[in-house]
Amino acid sequence: MSVVLTAQDSTEVAKEKKFTLSGSVDAYYQTYLSAPDDAGATFGTAFAGQTGFALGMGNIIASYESGKVGAVLDLVTGPRGAGATFSNDIVDGIVNQAYVYYNISESTTLTMGRFNTFLGYEVIAPAANFNYSTSYLFSSGPFSHVGLKADFALSDDFSLMLAVMNPWDTNDTSFTGEYSFGAQLGYSGQFLNLYYDSGNNGGLGFEVDYTGGFDLSDTFFLGINAAYNDNDGSGFYGAALYPQLATSDDFSIGLRGEYFAYHGDANNDESVIGITLTGSYTVDSNLIIKPEFRLDSLTDADGGIFGGNTVIDNDGLAASSLSAFTLAAIYTF
Repeated sequence: MSVVLTAQDSTEVAKEKKFTLSGSVDAYYQTYLSAPDDAGATFGTAFAGQTGFALGMGNIIASYESGKVGAVLDLVTGPRGAGATFSNDIVDGIVNQAYVYYNISESTTLTMGRFNTFLGYEVIAPAANFNYSTSYLFSSGPFSHVGLKADFALSDDFSLMLAVMNPWDTNDTSFTGEYSFGAQLGYSGQFLNLYYDSGNNGGLGFEVDYTGGFDLSDTFFLGINAAYNDNDGSGFYGAALYPQLATSDDFSIGLRGEYFAYHGDANNDESVIGITLTGSYTVDSNLIIKPEFRLDSLTDADGGIFGGNTVIDNDGLAASSLSAFTLAAIYTF
């Protein structure tokens, strides 16, 4: 929904005012193929961790712009929203994003408040991802930041973002007096991202991340994500490929192939290979149906990378892999 208004200010110059409202609602069904649904094992990634029928999240994004300035308020509810904002409350409205911005010029914008992260290939809202489940790379990094960032359009192809923020996933204020720093250099849809905090008090430390993709044909797209993280000698690294093929105007099929590993003291150097095959069928532009098969294989059967849970198979024996079928429905407006 969009409403555009014009009014005269004190200098009698017309100022355009624009209000928009958008959002999404999603739900899913999930069952494990290689383990009993009540075994307690889950993939070691964020969101969509319940078997049976489950709610993902609902979100409403309201934005208002008047001239060169504006504000955005993004409210979420449901388990996915609670996980993204580190809240135990999955019923009441939760602030996912809330920020104000100032378009200083056509090429420079300042933003202050809470905004979703610039790191990684995937995002919180499932409607903007091809795969319904999320990757290990996305789940291990920050979801959002609170701070100040400046975006510069250097040319038609080049962009630059610089940011100073509270430490990793601090939802409101910095109680320690520490801050984090971020930068993003973009060129024609390819992005090199840098992040740094002290690593203290559960911080992320240093991370370098590449996100991009290429249209290999009119119907075939290849997305790419790679990252390396270090926090005082330990952390994670990995890479993921996202080949996606549009077979018609309404249906596409895509694969996420990911390798993810810890290094140093983190989770005893465990690693995982994840293969996720997803179909995406769009009904009347707004409803998206996503059937998905996922198989994650560990380097051992300890299960530390699966949230510390021991993975078992359908015979109750220790296993080094977990597979599942998921059917998701996402409505956008």
